[in-house]
Amino acid sequence: MADPDAPVLSPYYYRENFLRLCAAVEAQYADILTTGEHALLASFRGLEFKAQCLYVRLVSRTGPWFRESKLVYAELGPVAPILDALLAAGLAMEAATLSAAELGQLFTRSELQRIFPRLDHGQLRDKAALLEAIGQLPPRHLQALGAIDGQRIVAPRGTELVQFLQLLFFGNRRQGLTDFVLQELGVTRYYPYPLDRAHRLFPCRQACEEYLACAALRDRHYELLDAGEPDMLPLLAAQVLATDIRFAASEQHRDRLCNNLARDLERLGEWELALQLYGRSQRHPARERRARILETGGDWAGAAALCEEILRAPWCEAEREAAERIVPRLRRQLDGTRLPRRRDAFSTVTLQLPAGDGGVERQVANHLQGEWQAVHYVENKLMNTLFGLAFWEQIFAAVPGVFHNPYQSAPADMHDSAFYSRRRHSIDTRLEQLRTRDLAQVLVDAYHRYHDYQSRWVDWRRIDASLVEASARAIPRPHLLAIWERMLFDPGENRRGFPDLIALGAAPGEYCLIEVKGPGDALQDSQKRWLRYFQAQQIPAQVARVEWDDA
Repeated sequence: MADPDAPVLSPYYYRENFLRLCAAVEAQYADILTTGEHALLASFRGLEFKAQCLYVRLVSRTGPWFRESKLVYAELGPVAPILDALLAAGLAMEAATLSAAELGQLFTRSELQRIFPRLDHGQLRDKAALLEAIGQLPPRHLQALGAIDGQRIVAPRGTELVQFLQLLFFGNRRQGLTDFVLQELGVTRYYPYPLDRAHRLFPCRQACEEYLACAALRDRHYELLDAGEPDMLPLLAAQVLATDIRFAASEQHRDRLCNNLARDLERLGEWELALQLYGRSQRHPARERRARILETGGDWAGAAALCEEILRAPWCEAEREAAERIVPRLRRQLDGTRLPRRRDAFSTVTLQLPAGDGGVERQVANHLQGEWQAVHYVENKLMNTLFGLAFWEQIFAAVPGVFHNPYQSAPADMHDSAFYSRRRHSIDTRLEQLRTRDLAQVLVDAYHRYHDYQSRWVDWRRIDASLVEASARAIPRPHLLAIWERMLFDPGENRRGFPDLIALGAAPGEYCLIEVKGPGDALQDSQKRWLRYFQAQQIPAQVARVEWDDA
């Protein structure tokens, strides 16, 4: 049943989205837009209301060509006069010729058979064969054919600019207008973090062009894989290695490309090229893969030195764990040392419960209620919320290149290994503050101060202020700080793997984190890492293994 109090979405929400996007981009990047780009935006704003709507509809869809007869939008009414306005303003064009592939996107097989009746359709068993035959016809036969319904075939102009605006707005090429979340719905509020030109992702037009050039190399990589042309990968690798990166915005593109391309070259036996590419990357698993290639090639000393470098300053949890697995093998090769294998011995309780409705976690929580003052099923939500509240101002601090528009629930580098290093002074200062303050009061105050602002860390629906306060009163300060420090090391990885339940006692310090495993369930790597850490920090945690009582 629909919520009568739910906000009603405007039928023209997409136009309002686009205008917001344009305004946000112009506020930050007006100085890098060309005269022609400013003129196109002015042309758009000069359109009448419904023409603006139709233009946004067109640039939001997969094209480039559209049949007029298929442009049906209830809120716009008859589309022909609106399309006339777009054509007159130079913001749309009518097709003069179309390729066979473009015809295939616009028309069904039966329609194409009617358009090209002289082809021997008896010999053309499917649409692909029909399009191949159409492609062999002289160009004059491939004119835009609206005769099937007597209406025009059109495309919007300026799509390249729209894509560029989306890149500037979102800070990536993945997102577009369909990903826009509206603030005016009344249910989504975004924290007013600073947005200014000094902190934007692209400091100049050259930075944008470098980013797009890097993206084109990534696209070329995927094209070669899709086309089944792995022999061309070494040539692409040479291009990548010859590319000089000057701007921070391109670094992640470069690192991901180097890692992915190097992995493919490993499979081809191109070890030297792979090593060079991994050497350019500052992103996991570059150093791990280099160590494994050196190990495979018999350079055990080189691999051991690299693993020692990783363990001194790991980029992330996965890298540290990989190095810890590789080192024992290398020690055996270098000096015959056999390091003892790590064996986990987590505190475990076995529960026999009657099979019932609901998840096993809730059943265990209900079963343990008699032993504790309260048992809450929280999964990752509670610890993430406490972290998000404790470091709210640091998460939303002004850092160059991490906030692109007013509608983000976290900085773009939230899950990067560099999150902490980019805010080291502010985070260290905050940690010192938290070592002396009443954490329960600090967190509850933050809960009320930031309530309902969007944050990827804080779950306002499942975690209420009373649970925040009760948890912060029960968990000793050293335990909370230890958990937060580990989360700061690798926020992307360490935001998951927390135990399912928190059991709270009557007095401060009386609590336990409980991971629930039903019959046949095994601990995940992220869960094991947290359980090992809890052991090292003397944080009370246990695994509750459930066996169903058939009786």
